[in-house]
Amino acid sequence: MERHNRLRRLGWFLPLRLASYVILMSVVVFWMGYPKYLQFQVVLYSLLTLGFVVGLAFEKRIRLNSVVQTIIGLQFLFEIAIESGVIYATGNVNSSFSALFILTIVSAALAYRLVGTLVIASLVSVAYAFIVWVGLVTGTDSAITVRTLKTIFSVHDSVFYSIFLHILIFYLVAFISGYLAERSSTQDQKLADTSRALRRAKLETDDILRHLNSGLITLDTHGYIIYFNRAAERILGYSEEQVRGMLCCEVFAERMPNLADSLMEGIKQGIVHPRKEIEIINGDRKRVPLGLSTSILTEEESNLRGVIAIFSDLTEAKELENKVRAADRLAAVGELSASIAHEIRNPLAAISGSVEVLSREIAVSGDNARLMELIVKESDHLSKILSDFLTYARITRPVYNKVELCHIIGDVIEVLHHHDAYHGGISIRLESNESIVYVVGDEDLIKQLLMNLTLNACESFDASGGEIIFRVVEDRSVGTVELHIQDNGPGIAQENLGRIFEPFFSTKKQGTGLGLSIVHRIVNALQLDLNIDTQPGHGTRFLIRLRSYLQEKPDVQDQTFSTTGVADVSAH
Repeated sequence: MERHNRLRRLGWFLPLRLASYVILMSVVVFWMGYPKYLQFQVVLYSLLTLGFVVGLAFEKRIRLNSVVQTIIGLQFLFEIAIESGVIYATGNVNSSFSALFILTIVSAALAYRLVGTLVIASLVSVAYAFIVWVGLVTGTDSAITVRTLKTIFSVHDSVFYSIFLHILIFYLVAFISGYLAERSSTQDQKLADTSRALRRAKLETDDILRHLNSGLITLDTHGYIIYFNRAAERILGYSEEQVRGMLCCEVFAERMPNLADSLMEGIKQGIVHPRKEIEIINGDRKRVPLGLSTSILTEEESNLRGVIAIFSDLTEAKELENKVRAADRLAAVGELSASIAHEIRNPLAAISGSVEVLSREIAVSGDNARLMELIVKESDHLSKILSDFLTYARITRPVYNKVELCHIIGDVIEVLHHHDAYHGGISIRLESNESIVYVVGDEDLIKQLLMNLTLNACESFDASGGEIIFRVVEDRSVGTVELHIQDNGPGIAQENLGRIFEPFFSTKKQGTGLGLSIVHRIVNALQLDLNIDTQPGHGTRFLIRLRSYLQEKPDVQDQTFSTTGVADVSAH
């Protein structure tokens, strides 16, 4: 910036220098006839002027600061010498060309500021006094003696006062021009600093506003759009080039007239909306809820300058709010249902036990025996439903630990061999690329998850049985473990695939409809990925991705569990 300011000053300095050169050469060549005693000085002065112009031209591309400054200094010295010769030859103290010195001093102010200008004024004063003294002593005593030095003070008062007045004018012009140049340079520097700061602030402010996640629109006093950031483009479906300079009522009339009305209320009636929800139609012709906030822009005299509006897309917030409300409702229903289930379970156990005792002590036959068996059977079924429901309701935040997956699978297989749903036609086996595989999770929840999935497969087989395969694949490079649970059962019908995780949905006669719902709840609790590949008539494969247990315990975020979601499902 300093170099730029100096070049700008030299840009003003160049025309003045050239003007001084033209005036001085006109006097020497045309007025004085180009005298011999000035020819050497004029040639050097002309060469220095040419070098100054060439150096200044090349300084924009090559740093020639010291060279140009040296040339300028020599040019001033030779200019003072030539001017002294002109004044000496054209009347000495009575010469009318002494004003040439003033032009030199003013030129110096643009190059050297105050101090340098006073130095040039001192050189000019010495040169002027010297040529006057030389003119007075010429022809009387050319030797420099004490008597000749006193000559200047022994002349007539008018000569002395003329010399004094000239020197006073030289210093006065030097001080004024140098002071003005100094002030101008200071003001230029302040202006440059202010301009630089303003540009930086403008860039930073514009960058911040442009990259806001919220939409931003600014209108002038007539309702014309003067600012439209990127978020506004994304939310409203208009580009900045389309709407800038347009009347907002015309732009938004078709798809979002309520937005235009809210903005124009601030301009016409001074009404602002600290927080308001409206609905618009975006560029994809979808209804989008907006959270809108408007403010009035005013000047210092409280005159209206325009309106600014900040808005955001509330679609995700609304969806999250609905999910939270649904989760809260289900949580409340779950707590109530669990309490009711406890209250039902106790008298049900009493009823079931009483019926069994009566069946042993009272001899019944025929329809009465069948009714007694039906009571016991349905009581057991109802007890199983209550047990599954309580398991579903009791799933809470997991406790993450180091869990050996293959050991858990072995325990699940052992338990299944003693379950009512298992029979000799069912084959269950484990395949793993590692004998020991550690994962992060809650051991009880993972065991319940595997148990429910395997029981679901066992219950889907017919009397001929089927095959269930646990396949464990650990990928340590990405820190995951894939658990495949595959069966060759009847598969899942396409129309039922989207409902299998819904509570109490079941296609089995004796199913409670809570087995896979518990699976889904556990998957959400453990933050696992669950995918399903199924093909009717060719079996089903559940794929569960777990996190490998590394040396460092992974960062597991808290999760708010919902009973309404459905895991990722893909059917082939």
